[in-house]
Amino acid sequence: MNRQNSEKRKGYVDDYLERCQLPGEVHAYYRGKRILVTGGAGAIGSNLVIGLSNLVGDTGQVIILDNLSATKFKEPWNVCPLSNVMFVEGDIRDDVALKRVFLEGPDLVFHLAAFFANQNSVDYQETSACVDVIGHIKLLEYSQLNAIEKFVYASSGCAIYGSFPKLPLEEDFISMHLTTPYQINKMTGEMYCNFYNHHYGLKTVNCRFFNSFGPGEAPGQYRNVIPNFIYWAMNGIGLPITGTGEETRDFTYVLDLMQGLLRAGYYEQAVGENFNLAAGEEIAVRDMAAKVNEATSNKSPIVFTERRKWDTKPRLLASIEKAQRLIGYRPLVQFEEGLRVNLEWFQDNLEIIECAADFKPGMSSAVRGVKTLSK
Repeated sequence: MNRQNSEKRKGYVDDYLERCQLPGEVHAYYRGKRILVTGGAGAIGSNLVIGLSNLVGDTGQVIILDNLSATKFKEPWNVCPLSNVMFVEGDIRDDVALKRVFLEGPDLVFHLAAFFANQNSVDYQETSACVDVIGHIKLLEYSQLNAIEKFVYASSGCAIYGSFPKLPLEEDFISMHLTTPYQINKMTGEMYCNFYNHHYGLKTVNCRFFNSFGPGEAPGQYRNVIPNFIYWAMNGIGLPITGTGEETRDFTYVLDLMQGLLRAGYYEQAVGENFNLAAGEEIAVRDMAAKVNEATSNKSPIVFTERRKWDTKPRLLASIEKAQRLIGYRPLVQFEEGLRVNLEWFQDNLEIIECAADFKPGMSSAVRGVKTLSK
């Protein structure tokens, strides 16, 4: 990412922080803090890092630990060059890497690193468990041994609620009808956070993300649907929908997720709790695809394919009442605005995005039969 585009992206985040009007005590709390963000080179993490860099100021520091597994382009291209941000390439399963970042003396941990996501976990079950369970336990252990003030865990509302819950999804609903290792491991991650909170007194918070999209995520075989759709639509390729297209999702702009994380890291009433971080709005996948095609002037028809075996949720809609009540969370970015900014980011960074796009040979059922742009 060149300097001009980095400054533009930082400008998006800084403008959003002004718009969301975090209370003064939140700004004061983060000022001068040292904060570890695992997965800080990823889509959500890289935006969170920019926001934290703004809040901690010149006297604080943001430490990123990331193994750069999100794309095939093994460079921290997604990390804005900021004077108070340090990047460490490493894996949460690696004790040497964990010792390295904890030697920096972080006050808080935002744990976003994961073996993402459903289809990836189906294809590579053991790796999924090693990263999302064993790596997670290691990080919790280092955090409690180093007396971390707050441990904020990126869970997944799309994962942990099971197949047939009552809508809108509320945090006290529990289902054991999980259909992928990713879902199982995210549920397990929440349980380990609860264990460390109750047994050791580590202040943990579980934040359940819903269908994130926005600047920072390159397309790929195992990535989210919107960056893939933008990428294909920009190249005149028919968008593949697995199912009927009437399925709904709660698409949430990445900076709204950042806002929720920042609030969860501050408020004491968040400790030991689970929160949905979402837009709180249903959008049919067919309608989302139509909006992407319209925004990119893509005339190719939508391609309907068989629904994936694990994809058992016909609808997703989160209740965000608890997050609103306890931490003041309120999503600010409507879908159309977020899509416009996301498309601008693609256009500004298209060359590097094409290098980073990761569609491996022998693709999964999520994209099988769809033409890819291999260079």
